Amino acid sequence: MDNKGKIIVVAAPSGCGKSTIINALLNDKNCNLNLGFAVSATTRLPREGEKEGVNYYFMSEEAFRKAIADNLFVEYEEVYPGRFYGTLRSEIERITDNGLNIILDIDVNGALGVKNIYGKQALTIFINPPSIDALRQRLENRGTEAADVIDVRISRAKYEISRAPEFDKIIVNDNLDKAINDTRSAMLEFINK
Repeated sequence: MDNKGKIIVVAAPSGCGKSTIINALLNDKNCNLNLGFAVSATTRLPREGEKEGVNYYFMSEEAFRKAIADNLFVEYEEVYPGRFYGTLRSEIERITDNGLNIILDIDVNGALGVKNIYGKQALTIFINPPSIDALRQRLENRGTEAADVIDVRISRAKYEISRAPEFDKIIVNDNLDKAINDTRSAMLEFINK
């Protein structure tokens, strides 16, 4: 039997509860998911208290671009000019080679790219809102963004939701506890295969 860990990728439109679900599973010591945490790489400068290799791998833009050219990332995104974030292939291997499963919190395109690279070693889970209207309400209720920013997020969400059928599992988050349990169940089924 292969002792290599498996890769679980969770993606969702902004406001669907993805980070809340992932954090609940990472903090649940009783759920037997045997999870390791992937440290992302970024070109941004460290914030106070952040440590290299703990919070992020901090890279210069030049080093990040060279790593892209050398195919060292399984996924990356240029959030705005010169500001990159990505998941290093070596980080996934570091965790899975030690027999731990890894959970990745990345965007839809990155998730599908990871699935394309790792195939059956990876499970992709899409967290869906109950509806676009419910998602808009959640974003408005946060009170953290202007209406035009919410419109952009909703437009992006429609695109991301259109890609959901390409994922292995789709979980609707209309009840947070149920969504956490459904995600945990999907992960356990995949890990125990």
